[in-house]
Amino acid sequence: MEGVAEFNLVARKPCFGLPTACPTCLPVYLYLKFAHFPFHMVFNSLYPDSDQIPYLENGTYVAYNNENGGVIERLNEDGIVDLDSQLSSLPEWISTKAMISSWLADALLYELWLGSDGSSACKIYYSDLAWPIGKILFLQQVRTVKQQLGITKDNAEWREEEIYRRANIAYKALSTSLGEHDFLFDNRPSSVDAIFLGHVFVTLQVLPEASVLRSKLVENGNLIRFAERVKTEFMEAGSSSSVPQFHSDPSSSTPRRGSKPKTKPKREKTEEEKTFKRRAKYFLATQLFAVVLFLSIMGGSDYSEVEHDDDDEGIDYDL
Repeated sequence: MEGVAEFNLVARKPCFGLPTACPTCLPVYLYLKFAHFPFHMVFNSLYPDSDQIPYLENGTYVAYNNENGGVIERLNEDGIVDLDSQLSSLPEWISTKAMISSWLADALLYELWLGSDGSSACKIYYSDLAWPIGKILFLQQVRTVKQQLGITKDNAEWREEEIYRRANIAYKALSTSLGEHDFLFDNRPSSVDAIFLGHVFVTLQVLPEASVLRSKLVENGNLIRFAERVKTEFMEAGSSSSVPQFHSDPSSSTPRRGSKPKTKPKREKTEEEKTFKRRAKYFLATQLFAVVLFLSIMGGSDYSEVEHDDDDEGIDYDL
């Protein structure tokens, strides 16, 4: 495709020493790096609840996270980047990808929102929002994660044990599969490596040292060496293809004063883009309403005095 160097990967911001600390965004970044595909990073912190992020755009072409199996699947289908063409029909490749996308994804989700004090998740998603808004959105997300993982007051202890047990099984299986090879399959990178390494980097660099999940991962030395090598070869070297940019609106750039903006042919917005814009306006309106409501209820009292429901007991929500 022409103008490939103008592709923008819209992701959540970098932190914890990672180009993006979002567990959904980082695998896409790594996949493009593995393919030596030139792109620019554009960071969006305005819509922390958007399931369209990450997305890759170039002119009228947009590959969203919540469509067609995600950004990587869309790129494969469209023939823009495809590292999986010779692997995607292998049963062991399919089962490995499913294991990483379920067992390990659930474990990381649990650690970020429920198994820790939540400060890492707040820094990734809400640190650019006003404090009361970020606090309210965090509490809402905690409840959503509990529902997603099927955690209730009655089964919380059993579910935690099951989540960590499955993660440990997955790490051992992946360690055996990798051995001393350069990559998990055919000694070359694929989306499975990108998804797994995205998980590994977030687990190692975002989660606290006391993390149960982190401790289970570091027991597998070859997985850690795998991550260290990839970080050196693909994330620290040749960073010119992913120069960070910060845009307040990821779908458009603001030209510099006095410069003539590039003219692009206008296109009719898709229904998905219209929905995204409507959600953005609604989200900003609810933020303002939340602040007003929060201040009117709390008055001069300290937030720590507010009692939460029983489902949230034992979780430290301090940023």
